[in-house]
Amino acid sequence: MLLFAIKMLIGDRAKYISIVLGLTFASFIISWQAAILVGIINRTYGFVSDTSQPSIWVTDPTLQYIDDIKPLKDTDLYRVESVEGVEWAVPLFKGAIPARLHNGTFQTCILIGIDSATFIGGPPEMIEGKIQDLRINDGIVVDYIGATTKLGFQTKEGVSIPLRIGDTMELNDNRAYVTGICRVSRTFQSQPVIYTSYDRATSFVPGQRKLLSFILAKEKAGSNIHEVCARIRDQTGLGAYTSSELKHLTVIYYMRNTGIFINFGIAILLGFIIGTATAGQTLYNFTIDNLPYFGVFKAMGTRNTVLIKMVLLQALLVSTISWGIGIGLSSLFGFLMRHTELSFSMPFWLYIFSGISILFISLLCALFCMKKVIRLDPAIVFKS
Repeated sequence: MLLFAIKMLIGDRAKYISIVLGLTFASFIISWQAAILVGIINRTYGFVSDTSQPSIWVTDPTLQYIDDIKPLKDTDLYRVESVEGVEWAVPLFKGAIPARLHNGTFQTCILIGIDSATFIGGPPEMIEGKIQDLRINDGIVVDYIGATTKLGFQTKEGVSIPLRIGDTMELNDNRAYVTGICRVSRTFQSQPVIYTSYDRATSFVPGQRKLLSFILAKEKAGSNIHEVCARIRDQTGLGAYTSSELKHLTVIYYMRNTGIFINFGIAILLGFIIGTATAGQTLYNFTIDNLPYFGVFKAMGTRNTVLIKMVLLQALLVSTISWGIGIGLSSLFGFLMRHTELSFSMPFWLYIFSGISILFISLLCALFCMKKVIRLDPAIVFKS
């Protein structure tokens, strides 16, 4: 009987294709918009992901998210080092700085100042040069995307030339020498990222009483990281977070205080509604057109449970095919636009989410068809 259900579905080519196209569109919209939303969220805490060496971030106690920087006192570094369970602690600077390019224009960049002795807090991947080259006078490391786009320059012939090792630039009227090119996560503002030593970074920016943005720390082996964070908070009055806690804090802030989640949530909901309406109407019409066949099965003594299984199998088949095509198209577009400014991330759980969504749409549509099949009078076979 289940084989007959598949033959009935595929036999009506026009309606079969219409159902698949409707659900494919829904699958594409849901997965595409969700992937962009996840990509944007990942960018909000990309700096935390890139800084993998420390496990504890010490901040101002009123910090709301990673870019809500409230500078600390230099003496706070020694206070954190003295807390029981802390193996080491190093300073980190993070701020915005204007860069003067070769053509005289200015570009705002993100300046990261890392510990010059240990280079903890440095970029996750060096493409050219070595991080140790930051010891060269006025040395900086520039991220690859920024070096090839916003920090590059064009010749009179219109040829784009990226920033390379050995080039110089001005950071807040200070000479900076490019010693390396690195790869980092895209930032939420898509600004170029520049790394240098902590002392050099604080000399580049305008003088202020407090310039210490974060303190990066590591718990001793065998210590409980949450207990160490609690002791830092109790003894210093500062904020102390694990990397995952700081990411969560940042995501919650952006979700509550920006329209990102609402905007993309509405787009995902529209895809869900459109898919339900399109596929539901076509599947319902398909069931109505095939009621005589279901009536024949009923007249032959087929139970309602078997007929329900036939409808569910049809819904499961079209949802699986549609989900596969939709998620495949979404992944393909994401792959083709991987080198653009588009934020796109499709983790494994997103495949599951989109699959469940399409399956729910199909089952919801099948529910209305089941009622029609269950209430069907077998006598319809003998009516003409």
